[in-house]
Amino acid sequence: MVRFSGLAVAGGRLRRDWRPVVEATLAATVAWLLATRLVGHPEPFFAPAAALIVLGQARGQRVRRAVEVVLGVAAGVLVADLVVQALGRGSTWTVFTVILLTVLLAVAFGATGVTLVQAAVSALYLVVVAPPDGTLVPFRFVDALIGGAVALLISLLVDARHPLAPLISEVRHTFDDLAELLGGIADALDRRDETAALAALARARGMDARVDGLREGVLAAGEALRLHVRRRRHIGRLRSVDGSIRQLDYAVRNVRVLARAGVTLVRLPTPAPSDLCAALRSLAEAVRAAGAALAADLDGQEEAADRHAARADEAALAAVHTAGALFGPAQTLPLAMIIGQVRATAIDLLRGVNPDDDVAVLTRVDEALGLPPL
Repeated sequence: MVRFSGLAVAGGRLRRDWRPVVEATLAATVAWLLATRLVGHPEPFFAPAAALIVLGQARGQRVRRAVEVVLGVAAGVLVADLVVQALGRGSTWTVFTVILLTVLLAVAFGATGVTLVQAAVSALYLVVVAPPDGTLVPFRFVDALIGGAVALLISLLVDARHPLAPLISEVRHTFDDLAELLGGIADALDRRDETAALAALARARGMDARVDGLREGVLAAGEALRLHVRRRRHIGRLRSVDGSIRQLDYAVRNVRVLARAGVTLVRLPTPAPSDLCAALRSLAEAVRAAGAALAADLDGQEEAADRHAARADEAALAAVHTAGALFGPAQTLPLAMIIGQVRATAIDLLRGVNPDDDVAVLTRVDEALGLPPL
């Protein structure tokens, strides 16, 4: 059973993450073929290596990393050539001097970690494995250029048909996870299950990573769109997504505080009001609808986006109204905290759906809560 379970997990990972495997295999192979057949270099180590290094970077940073890899190789080759000419090949002093000068040069020019490491590895490779042969043809620099270009091209081809598809998928999964988290908190309060409440709190603490993944997805989508000349008109959609992600980040923090108060409320002898759980489930529905609205907007489905946004608005205000009816002087502190976080989360959700409607959002939420209008 354990063996089959492990195989199932491995199969699931391959189904989910097949694209990096395809990208790496194709890029390294094509870079090798171009360097050997087109340039005629008999040992084009740096071509597939550069392709793999560029693809190993997060999407959205690959153009910059490709440039850094090429510059790093160029610096390493230059230093290695000069030092080998002065001190000879293969000695300890040669290795020491090459590494020292390469790192000093990279740091002096403000190189990042990728450039610094690539420069040092390139120089060390030339000294230890394949010393310069005196030729003036910069094979290794050209190899790095080929590898970086091939990596970018492979990334472009993989995203050519639907460059926004990975981001749309990430948006849906992130908002759905937050909605499931709110539903889990409601279930824990319903059952007065402290273990489930603690599990929900742990899950809430891990939501920051999902928001970071969403930010990386925006960078990757922006890079993909910039490389697609005909799709540059879609870049404007990404700017609105940035604002929505900021509001989502605030909402995630609110839900984390809510989950912490939920653990405290479960431990009290008095059960949580059933209306509180209903409010949390309404808020979960609002989160799911807000995610669907953002995904539809990215996909260019304006009518669907408006429909989902209206549903998010309705469900969020219903959650605030239901929770607000529970507020009173006799309520416990954790219950009051949860009510406050329901309000704050609703505000952040609606601001994300309607970024230009700040005052109206606050007015409608406070009216749903029963507060006097501003």
